[in-house]
Amino acid sequence: QVQFVESGGGLVQPGGSLRLSCAASGSIRTIYAMGWYRQAPGKQRELVASIITTSRTNYADSVKGRFTISRDNAKNMVYLQMNSLKPEDTAVYYCNAAPPIAPRGGDWGQGTQVTVSS
Repeated sequence: QVQFVESGGGLVQPGGSLRLSCAASGSIRTIYAMGWYRQAPGKQRELVASIITTSRTNYADSVKGRFTISRDNAKNMVYLQMNSLKPEDTAVYYCNAAPPIAPRGGDWGQGTQVTVSS
């Protein structure tokens, strides 16, 4: 199992930016697709961005054009650059394997809280 530790969240005003980091305890070079998920209070966890190998990316319509996912396999890191943040982006953000790979239940970290509010 690979353990993920998310960081970089915080309180920002609407229109602000944050960069989230995901540090893996082991190599992610062999994980075909990595993704960022988020879960808002009372809502299901949803996939917002994924990256296949090191270049092909996919985004939920709600974040397209605002968020950018990237990965550094040499450092076992995955990043999520979030710009033009909106209050509806408020959630706990997690990283894990992404479709077409199913997330591993035992790999979920504690997540990092992102709060967008004025």
